[in-house]
Amino acid sequence: MNNPFDPAHIQEEKAEREARRLKLRTNLLIALFCAVLCGFAAVLYQTQIVNGASYRANSSVRIVQPEQVDSVRGEILDRYGRVLVTNEVSYNVELDWEAMGSDQLDILARLLDICREEGVEWADDLPISDTAPWRYTSETPLSFQRKSDDGEVTDVPTYLGSLAEECGWVKHAEKSNLTAGELLTLMCQTFGLVEKAPRPRLAHPELGGMLSAAGQGLGLTDQGGGISRENRELAGVFYELYLRRHEVDNSTYLFAQGVSITFISKVKESALAGVRIETATTRKYETSYAAHVLGYTGSITRNNWDRYKELGYPMDATVGVEGIELAFEEQLHGVSGSRLIEKDQDGNTTGQEWRKEPEPGDNVVLTLDMALQAATEDLLAQYAGRQEDSSKGMAAAVVDMSGGVLALASYPTYDLASFRENFSQLQDDESKPLNNRATMGLYAPGSTFKPLTAIAALSSGTIEPRDTVECTAWYRFYPDVSPACWIAPGRHGKENVTQAIKDSCNIFFYDVGRRTGIDTLQEYAQKFGLGEYTGIEISEYKGWVAGPEANAHFNLPWYGGDIMNAAIGQGTNQFTPLQLANYIATLVNGGNHYACHLLKECKSSDYSQVTQTYEAAPLHTIDIQPEDLAAVKQGMYDLSKTYTMARWFSSLPVEVGCKTGTAETSSKAATTNAVFVCFAPYDDPQVALCLVAEGGDAGGSLAELAAGILAQYFSTGDSLNTVTGENALLH
Repeated sequence: MNNPFDPAHIQEEKAEREARRLKLRTNLLIALFCAVLCGFAAVLYQTQIVNGASYRANSSVRIVQPEQVDSVRGEILDRYGRVLVTNEVSYNVELDWEAMGSDQLDILARLLDICREEGVEWADDLPISDTAPWRYTSETPLSFQRKSDDGEVTDVPTYLGSLAEECGWVKHAEKSNLTAGELLTLMCQTFGLVEKAPRPRLAHPELGGMLSAAGQGLGLTDQGGGISRENRELAGVFYELYLRRHEVDNSTYLFAQGVSITFISKVKESALAGVRIETATTRKYETSYAAHVLGYTGSITRNNWDRYKELGYPMDATVGVEGIELAFEEQLHGVSGSRLIEKDQDGNTTGQEWRKEPEPGDNVVLTLDMALQAATEDLLAQYAGRQEDSSKGMAAAVVDMSGGVLALASYPTYDLASFRENFSQLQDDESKPLNNRATMGLYAPGSTFKPLTAIAALSSGTIEPRDTVECTAWYRFYPDVSPACWIAPGRHGKENVTQAIKDSCNIFFYDVGRRTGIDTLQEYAQKFGLGEYTGIEISEYKGWVAGPEANAHFNLPWYGGDIMNAAIGQGTNQFTPLQLANYIATLVNGGNHYACHLLKECKSSDYSQVTQTYEAAPLHTIDIQPEDLAAVKQGMYDLSKTYTMARWFSSLPVEVGCKTGTAETSSKAATTNAVFVCFAPYDDPQVALCLVAEGGDAGGSLAELAAGILAQYFSTGDSLNTVTGENALLH
């Protein structure tokens, strides 16, 4: 009998237990391995046998496409760092023709149904009306004429014209004869929206009326016929897709922008192949003011594609169209990126690889003071609201002594946040709210021109500050014409230049202007920047300085006596409010003429560094003797102390110099524009401004507005809080 306590026996039992455990582990490992192997075999079977055909189909259509990616635009700020224009994330809908397969019609019909349910507007640039009777909405729907530098005129097809030829809808010679209804029918037949019907054969000439009736039945006339509104809407979408399919337009078809989450959910639930939801950034306006200055963005057009192509922009990039957005496009836009996109047969993105990441644009800081801008626009609106005809336009320009624009307002105006929805209404508005009157409105300056006439006469030695001219109510130098002073039949008596500016005596300036000569007046007007481009970065008109050349432009003869009207700011003098404000700044700063500018500086996208700074330097300096300047400024100061002016300016913390102007707008109709210029402080000028009111009675009526603008500028204690909201960040 074995001893259980025998060491040998104990060792033997231990070895047996170890063997049993090893066998168990081995069996478990073998079982686990078999299970894994079976699972792997099942996956292979599922992939290669059950779903093999599907995966092969997917892999055969999976393609990799290069794609340029637009960068994020920089922000626009005012001089104190208030953000005026920024970006917000939105969702856009893009369509991919190839990914739709043979179900394009069903997919697009369902997509348009969702758009109607959710009130989403989609892009439709087909130049045919969206309701019957069908008509072209463009004056040149199929082609337009382009004149080359050598004067040769050629017919250039539009997008629609190019596609019409490509699809065989028209031949070049038929373009001008094809009606909108006929073209729409041909399009709908090509797109499969309506069936092609056989053309009726006329057995007898007397049955010719049948052709017209049949044509109406097919929608071949502009009366609508068999083409429904739904067909027209689908035709507009197919038109956009066909443009890209036939490489007439190579940009991405951006079907809809800024769609809601509900819309996206319905699109996803419907599993619409080729309908892609993409994230994007759109411009967000933090202010309703300065619309004419800030401008707006839009798509690249066919006319400017060559320029942006050279800059490396993708064709579907968003670019500046007007205002600051256009003027500083390259700084705001940044650098576009590129990536490789992998897509499956449904057009879904399955992967991407960046080749070059986009670089965001710089932030542009303007010279504008948005609190001052807001106050100026509000004051213009209040003034206009008190007039009998509140639709009359107004403009204001405020500049500093080096041409920096502090405020630039035009009335009536519009809101950038909603102007796209109201564009047609704004465009048709007789008051022309889209026009920037501050830089593109041309007005006779009236008596606000008289300080320039005075400086030209003083600097050229025609008169001295103490010289006088006697006002006898009528100027009788010319035998055939005797123009009157505005005070006639009263008279000012003997007046020197200071008194004549204060009293705005026409007789003084008739005589002094005649003796100075039109050539000298033109020379000094141009030195002060009148009738010249100011240099501002946004769109502006040049204007005209009265003289033989300007009269010839307006098909008017020039007579020697016309210099009298020129000397008092009438005749063919035509300037912008910004030119007049900058002329006053040039005058009171001692003759240093600066270009006007809106740029203060540019900052990097993260605001960590200044990438560009505007360096103001005089374009030229006018040699004005101190005593001559003092005599002119004194007259403007004395005017501000008269009763009609002092009641507005006396409450200001600074002294003011000003000049009124009442400019005739027509020799046949008794209509005038009110013009007003001023500067402050009198002893050490900081700002100059100009106000113009179309149809205004007299320049003096604008003194209240000017005082309100100056009060805002010199009350800096409340300036920042006027626009900036709670917890807003100043950059």
